[in-house]
Amino acid sequence: MAKILCVRNDESDVAELAFVKDSDLEVTYVSNCGKALEMLRENEFDGLYCCGQNSPRDSLTELFRSKEILDLIPEALALLDADNQIALHNARLTNWFQKPNMVGLNFYDAIGPIDIVGDEPSPLATARSTRQPCTATLMVGDRYYQLSVIPVIKADTKARCEQMLVSLSDCTENIMLRQKMEALHQAGTVLADLRPEEIYEMDKEQRIELLVDNILHFTKDLLKFDVVEIRLKDLETGILKVLLSAGINSKESKGTLRAKSFGNGVTGFVAATGQSYLCEDTTDDSLYLNGLMGAKSSLTVPLIFHEKVIGTFNVESPEIGAFTENDLLFVQSFARDIAVALNTLELLNAQRTDAAIESVTEIQRAVAKPIDAILNDTVHAIESYIGHDPDVTKRLRSILQNAREIKRSIQKVGEEMAPGDQVPATVQVGQRSTLKDKRVLVIDADEQVRDSAHLLLERYGCDVETAHEGREAMLMVQNCDHENDYDAIIADIRLPDIGGYDLLMKLKAINVEPPLILMTGFGYDPGHSIVKARQAGLKANALLFKPFRLDQLLEVVESVVAPETASPST
Repeated sequence: MAKILCVRNDESDVAELAFVKDSDLEVTYVSNCGKALEMLRENEFDGLYCCGQNSPRDSLTELFRSKEILDLIPEALALLDADNQIALHNARLTNWFQKPNMVGLNFYDAIGPIDIVGDEPSPLATARSTRQPCTATLMVGDRYYQLSVIPVIKADTKARCEQMLVSLSDCTENIMLRQKMEALHQAGTVLADLRPEEIYEMDKEQRIELLVDNILHFTKDLLKFDVVEIRLKDLETGILKVLLSAGINSKESKGTLRAKSFGNGVTGFVAATGQSYLCEDTTDDSLYLNGLMGAKSSLTVPLIFHEKVIGTFNVESPEIGAFTENDLLFVQSFARDIAVALNTLELLNAQRTDAAIESVTEIQRAVAKPIDAILNDTVHAIESYIGHDPDVTKRLRSILQNAREIKRSIQKVGEEMAPGDQVPATVQVGQRSTLKDKRVLVIDADEQVRDSAHLLLERYGCDVETAHEGREAMLMVQNCDHENDYDAIIADIRLPDIGGYDLLMKLKAINVEPPLILMTGFGYDPGHSIVKARQAGLKANALLFKPFRLDQLLEVVESVVAPETASPST
């Protein structure tokens, strides 16, 4: 229940206030700002409301002049007049922007120069003209701030907004964290982004060398770590073999380590347990074995693929406590991409993979885009001719059927070229039998996502088709024959022409309800699309956060096409 502190400076009938009638609010009343200050010191409140004979503007000014209250607030605050000049401000605004007295200055001039980040170019003007609160992100120097603007409005008039309350909160750490995560994701994508012609031109050693060079480059450039070691676990013996070693020069680091909880250092412990390990002081940690000469702290995370530990990723520093929880988050994210890259290059199962596997992959990649282009162009053409020329429409539908049949035939030939006993056990279709022959439509403006959908799902027997945006997807759905309806539709939450929730409603409107799966960046849900989609029938587990792991993609698809046999989500 939200707690509100209400300051009323007369005997007004506060029972008539609209928010008092809300049963979800707990309201505490005080008669003046002095008592409000005492209450704020002793209690926590979710909001402050001023009312009475004096206007909210007057009460707000009185509160601003109670400097003790303002100094308790962690944000920088300022009260602006009708010309966006600072009438009052708290000490934090002065401290942050190193100007002793900002009264009388234009707000932007006082804190600037600034850059406004995002889609709201004029938050002050917008808040004043709409008489509604407005937010934006400002960049001042090398810092980021969340700006909140609240117009001070007399409730019973439509007069011009004479004052506005603005607050600034420092969000630099969050934004820098997000930017670094995005950069790491892009780097991780590059690790596994080998074109077919590149793969076929390289032997095993060349692929390893390229991967090692890329990992070392991004580790130094993005993570800013110079001492790094990657070991791969032999799944039969448990021996941890060095794949990459930079800055590690001690005898212990060159010795044999095994995936065991004790006696094999932090690396052995992480490989055995699958748990990340942050060693803040190597001199006071019984697990640590010397790696970097003079190392005082280390960070080690497992490389995990298909829920199995396949190796370890270790960084070290000559300083005690050099690594933070954010560093742990970054390294874990990068380690997931490294594990995917290792699998893509077939480093773990190269001895059991022959030329037939590579041929099948090449064929599937070669035909996926052209056939999708034929399907996309054909459904657009059908929409143009339908109702005008039945014969042309019939021929176009025949093209759709033939294109789909060509792809099914190629997939069948591919299965014959690469029989199951030649495929590594971790990627055998038999282990995902519920996905075989399932028809999946993937909708995303990102070409890489569409390519990945073909590559990842078709190896398990799925029949994948793609679309660029919502309108095209609806045409694809409407031009499926009943024997070949889609078993699942995977759509980005924000397509160029439609949102995830609206797409779901359009599918419902034409009585087509294949299981829908929505994809989104972690924590990103514009317009609460996911919440509304779930209320409209989206399954609770039908959600993928980008970047997603292969096992997560497979499990989510399984859970919607065959929920009775799907394995628990990781």
